Amino acid sequence: MRSASNARYKTTLCAGLLLGTLIGPGAAAQVRDPFARTAPAQTLPVVQTLPVVQTLPVLQALPGTAQTAGAQTAGAQTSGAQSSEGLGALSGDTAAPASLLPGLSAPRVSSEGAQTRVVYDLPQGATYSLIPGRGGLKLEFAGVRATPSVSAQLGASVGEYRVGTGPGGVTLSLGTAFALGATTGWRASETTIASGTRVLILDFGPAVIGGATSSIRGTVQLGGAQASVTQNADVGSAGGPQTEFGTDSASGSSPGSLGPGGPNLGGTGLGNTNLGNTESGSGAAPLIQGRPVPPGQLAPGDSVNATGALPAPAVSLPSQTGSEFNILSGKTGGAAQPGASLAAPRIGKSPGLTRVVLDLPPGASFQITPGALGLAIEIQGVGASAASSPAVSTELRGWRYSATGSRTSVFLLSASPLTRRSGWRGVLLPPPGGSDRSRLAIDLSPAFADTTALAPVERVMAAVPPVKSGALTFTGSPALVAPTVVIDPGHGGRDPGAVGIVTEKAVVLDVALRVRQYLQSAGVNVVMSRDADRELYADKATDLDARAALGYNGAKLFISIHANSMEPVNVLRGYGVETWWNRNNPASSAFAGMLQANVIQTSGAFNQGVKGPRSLAVLRGSHVPAALVEIGFVGHPIDGTNLQDNNYLERVALGIARGITQALMTGVGQK
Repeated sequence: MRSASNARYKTTLCAGLLLGTLIGPGAAAQVRDPFARTAPAQTLPVVQTLPVVQTLPVLQALPGTAQTAGAQTAGAQTSGAQSSEGLGALSGDTAAPASLLPGLSAPRVSSEGAQTRVVYDLPQGATYSLIPGRGGLKLEFAGVRATPSVSAQLGASVGEYRVGTGPGGVTLSLGTAFALGATTGWRASETTIASGTRVLILDFGPAVIGGATSSIRGTVQLGGAQASVTQNADVGSAGGPQTEFGTDSASGSSPGSLGPGGPNLGGTGLGNTNLGNTESGSGAAPLIQGRPVPPGQLAPGDSVNATGALPAPAVSLPSQTGSEFNILSGKTGGAAQPGASLAAPRIGKSPGLTRVVLDLPPGASFQITPGALGLAIEIQGVGASAASSPAVSTELRGWRYSATGSRTSVFLLSASPLTRRSGWRGVLLPPPGGSDRSRLAIDLSPAFADTTALAPVERVMAAVPPVKSGALTFTGSPALVAPTVVIDPGHGGRDPGAVGIVTEKAVVLDVALRVRQYLQSAGVNVVMSRDADRELYADKATDLDARAALGYNGAKLFISIHANSMEPVNVLRGYGVETWWNRNNPASSAFAGMLQANVIQTSGAFNQGVKGPRSLAVLRGSHVPAALVEIGFVGHPIDGTNLQDNNYLERVALGIARGITQALMTGVGQK
């Protein structure tokens, strides 16, 4: 009985203590009600302040080139220096003493996989603009102050990070290795955290979508004049690359124009260009019986009907002489300099292209080996300190130095496999005035193809044997005839197809006529859907049906030749060759594979692969093995120039012809 009484007493005492805790004066501050309906306290992750690092040495202008206004001079830049163009005063700012402006703190940064989050605390009264572009995101803050700085790598998807200052605010540049569209590659939002601080949250990554969300109180600049940052512009003989943080569909010129007569790499490109497949070339969407053509009916890229600025064609390095476009080995002039050291590479960027320049001392020799991962450069006669860098751009995924005595190994990690003639360009340039260092200049871009001339022996086609026809000879045996192949150059007449650095209807007809010559020399009978600048019918649906109908039973193969396009906001993502097929015939996929393999082998173009099945009208209506080959992207700054090159077009035509003859001689055309 006593123990039960004690138990009841203890229970009553505990209940009294708990009740006293809940209602007693001052007790609530000491013990929390475990049954309270409130969320537990949250602790936000804290990221250490970014370190400020030194930037790489900058480039000197090459001979005959005007130095970009505001560009940095040669030598190492200190962590606090800031002289890049575009990072000065903001438009419309009024001068105010910096001491009166609130400070903008360093961002908090975290990465998970390929996605990087950057968070800024927004000072009271601060305003800002977001400017997505081909090379990253630019933020223009007004009413704040900050310390100028540069960081080489901010996170997994954010590379170079720059802080610049002006009289009225701060400009931040967050470089990415992929283009940012209006809603692709990034997402921005605002919120207020528990401390009452308003924060700007930026997410970056190749798979991130959203752009500026509705919570954003700042402004977003899309389609306005481009703002650009010139970084280390080593520009060749006429103009040079620059890092762009401008918009993807800007109109108006970039402030980074490079001297009198030099090309503007960040300007309007071709202006308002119709990239659509139209019936009249007036910008109207293609119609079938008065209705828009469903995208699946058309060749890839033909359904694009967008206007906007395209990047200008890339400025090329001087060509090598002889059959090798790229330099693979060489030696600088002059006597060797014992103890000479190789400085960090100088890097310049422009849309679709990254340039790397190595300053070599007199008497240095080098050997370049391209491979699946990038370029290996072995240099004799110069030492170096071990150094490396993470991703610099879409084209340059990083670089690395290692050295033993006077032998230095340099590796440039590329975004795609490189061969002796594709994926890169290289040249050795003499020292500029006042320097004894020669310059090994290398351009990296997956879109670089083989633009060397074909040797006469490469143009020779193997003869294709005749095939049996349905007609009988006087002996009662089937007649032997040349196999017939249908070639369809897309578009024509009032339908220009894609319009960019080249016009689709013109370039595909050029290639088709070259293919015909190769096939005829091999004993193949060729039927052309058109051999001049004309369409078959004014009505688009009728035109497509008429082209497909040429793939009749007497023909062995049907091929449609096109050039691709993408909207200006995504134009840097499109380059190379791809081949499409349809289930119209069991052998169509095999035929497409042969075409793709041969075109890539002869042209060195970026391999976008064989794609399908897709219900393309021009293939679906054909009864024989059929395929559609896209020979390049007309708006890409590198691929578009490939399509202007006579040697590239000749190589593409040879590849198509070889794919056709392979299909004929292996029996694909008999199915």
